[in-house]
Amino acid sequence: MGGLSLDVLRSGGPIMVVLAILSVASLALIVVKTLDLWTCRSGEAARRAAIATWASGDTTGARAAVLSGRSPADRVTAAAMAALTAGMPRERLLAEMTRRGNAELDRMTRHIRILELIAMVSPLLGLLGTVTGMIQSFQELAAAEGAANASVLAGGIWQALLTTAAGLVVAIPAAIAASLLSGRAEGAAALIEQSVGALLVAADGHHLES
Repeated sequence: MGGLSLDVLRSGGPIMVVLAILSVASLALIVVKTLDLWTCRSGEAARRAAIATWASGDTTGARAAVLSGRSPADRVTAAAMAALTAGMPRERLLAEMTRRGNAELDRMTRHIRILELIAMVSPLLGLLGTVTGMIQSFQELAAAEGAANASVLAGGIWQALLTTAAGLVVAIPAAIAASLLSGRAEGAAALIEQSVGALLVAADGHHLES
């Protein structure tokens, strides 16, 4: 199996080597980002309970509950609770929570653009390899003045088409992963907005009751 893989790499030329490197990089990024975003949407029920606890007046217990969470929404909600406890003005608090939310989103989407780039470039590299391989095959046919063996020509074309197939094999998983991971990060960002908004509503209600 290993020998077959090496033969395929040699048949495709330098572009196959580049695609193999991109494939390894893509798989590594997919694994790293999947693990990184595994808990990014966790703890929603616990946050709702903590906000209800805050609304009841137990601000210390509510903050302790969200501090134990692992998601970006937990971290930003805990920061919002700390700011409310410190009496931070509402406009400044909103600006600070927006900044924190954007920072969390930036961290979650980091390196996903590389996956998108791999998904975009790999088919083009594959097509480039195919075109250059076809040019070489027809140059050999022209040099033989029509006397070339048809099986040799077919073999050259087959080798040329390998790079297009390899480019698609690299690009498709990268494109799917980039889309799914981006959606997960955007969903986590939406949870941040919802949690902070619910907290502010609960804080306003608590102040009105007081």
